[in-house]
Amino acid sequence: MATYKVTVATGDMVEAGTNNSISITLVGSYGESHQTTVSFLPGKKKSLSVHCGQDLGPIVLIRLHKWRLFLEDAWFCKDVRVTAPNGTLYHFPCYQWMEGVTTVEVREGSGKKLVDNKLQILKEHHHWELAAQQEAYQWKNFAQGWPRCLNMDSISELDSSIQFSSSIQFSCIRANNFTGFLIFQGASHFLSGFLLRRSSWNSLDEMRTILSRTQGRDIGGAFCVVPCPSS
Repeated sequence: MATYKVTVATGDMVEAGTNNSISITLVGSYGESHQTTVSFLPGKKKSLSVHCGQDLGPIVLIRLHKWRLFLEDAWFCKDVRVTAPNGTLYHFPCYQWMEGVTTVEVREGSGKKLVDNKLQILKEHHHWELAAQQEAYQWKNFAQGWPRCLNMDSISELDSSIQFSSSIQFSCIRANNFTGFLIFQGASHFLSGFLLRRSSWNSLDEMRTILSRTQGRDIGGAFCVVPCPSS
């Protein structure tokens, strides 16, 4: 009997853990293990042992299974580390959300070229992964002559792993800050009588009045200085 030591790491963001059922299957060059349940993952790491009737050989990928009985509770898997009976450590970086009843296959993290996929299961995994990406990310023409964009109407249609990534969150925060600044400036200019002004400026003093309101403002994290015209 061969025993593999497995460590499953949950992401460190808020609500990354789950109360849903998680299990793991190890897939090696000589065979694969049975599904082994990872009991309750509220914390950052969970260690367990996977017992197999024989040596699986080099571990080439893992399968993470998630299902629920009642309430949905999404889970963000950071990575999985597997230590073989001979001491070899395999690292499987995941970094994605799992929602609903689903199975995710994750390949071993060492860099390899396509020609290195000697095993049939790795070739099938590559074709499946490529087809899934082509289905998830399609392009469309927003308007004639414009660059192409993703065939989606809003950020909410993106995959949850991308939707909640730090870059998207950062962009949303910057967008909200900038929108709030525009609303504040628009209200200020409206109350000052400049927003809907249809007549010409009467003097440079009037221009200095409105420019002084934005001089030195913090716009979206960037310090913006607007010089006043000299008389």
